[in-house]
Amino acid sequence: MTGSESGDPWEMLRSLPMGQRVEISDGAGHTWTGTVVPRHEFSGERILPLKIASGYNLGLRIEPTYTVRLLEPARSRTRAAGPPTSTERAAAAGARHVALLTTGGTIASRVDYETGGVRPVKEEREILAFYPDLEAAGPVRIVPVFDRLSEDFTPRDWMTLADHVVAAFGRGAIGVVIAHGTDTLAFTAAALSFLLVDLPGPVVLVGAQRSPDRPSSDGPSNLAAAVRVAREGGFGEVVVVMHDDLSDERFAIHRGTSVRKMHSSRRDAFHSRNGPPLGHVDGHGIRFTEAPRRPASGPPRVDGPLDEKGGLLWFYPGIAPERAAAFAEGLRGLVLAGTGLGHVGTQHLDWIRAAIRQGLVVAMTTQCLDGEVDPFVYATGRELQRAGVVYLGDLLPETAYAKLLWALGHGAGAAEVQALLLADVAGEFRWRRQPGAPA
Repeated sequence: MTGSESGDPWEMLRSLPMGQRVEISDGAGHTWTGTVVPRHEFSGERILPLKIASGYNLGLRIEPTYTVRLLEPARSRTRAAGPPTSTERAAAAGARHVALLTTGGTIASRVDYETGGVRPVKEEREILAFYPDLEAAGPVRIVPVFDRLSEDFTPRDWMTLADHVVAAFGRGAIGVVIAHGTDTLAFTAAALSFLLVDLPGPVVLVGAQRSPDRPSSDGPSNLAAAVRVAREGGFGEVVVVMHDDLSDERFAIHRGTSVRKMHSSRRDAFHSRNGPPLGHVDGHGIRFTEAPRRPASGPPRVDGPLDEKGGLLWFYPGIAPERAAAFAEGLRGLVLAGTGLGHVGTQHLDWIRAAIRQGLVVAMTTQCLDGEVDPFVYATGRELQRAGVVYLGDLLPETAYAKLLWALGHGAGAAEVQALLLADVAGEFRWRRQPGAPA
């Protein structure tokens, strides 16, 4: 059958619901059998995405001569009309639920089978189609916030997300999950850690290294673990939940101020700095290696604003002092990601001294993956410390940058900003360990 009076199978295929299984033949001995998965607005004309038996997806260009056989009734959750989903019932009744804020990124994306690239998905029902077990343990209310990849995020977006988190708790959420692209997830987690106070429940950021329509996607298992932590965690702070290893059995819970993406593509890309994760979740439950923050009685609030007149400058051999000084022009604060214990070339001392005298707050972190800065070991560090550079212990550069914007938004002058940078606001500092001591 072709499914249309004109004989063009595309007219019928383009309207099939997600989950419908079909058999498509080209009349020349080639047959494709698979399940219809969502098309994207950017998908090419006459391109039908199918999930085949191997678990892989293909994009099939439908020619007018092809024939189609429907193999079984549609099982999609996306019919145009019918009873409300549990998400819709939770929203209508104000029931206690987990709120899922979507922002784009790989975890909320799918393959465009014309270009081979990945595009964000927007609709709540399309997300539910990719994650059919999302509500297995209770209602999840999906709130689309952004439709972009994480490299396009700005500090203003962090403020918007913080507002949405507070609003979600106000609507009765017991925990909030934020689906986010992995590339800048650590920046967002750190910023929300400083912005969100008096949290009555967990705020869990989660991402995926592979889109949900790929057979090896880590999205479903990551999201299931994140929703579980948001529902059952019983704490009041911002964390990141991602694979702890390459299996789908164990997931790490990282404090939002201590996590970094350490691999470009592996499932277990995220690690906590200078110690183990805050905890783990697996088939045996949720266990913590150290006590998380207790939930507050609320109400939660956003402790803004952020002042975007802060910058992050990565020192490298050969960077000209004039170039570095030009980068700092117009800023109120600057984080230097220095080498080793927190150093930059001695040729940069003059412009740093001059900038600090003119009121610029300069803070120092290290590019190293573990350890902390220390200005008292080498002469350069001592000179920088005497010039007024603030050394920030073991803060990651991304955490230091997010905290700088927060501190600039709260401090009237350089002295106040420096004091805020040195204060332990969101559990961001992990104190020195003895060499060789276990993490």
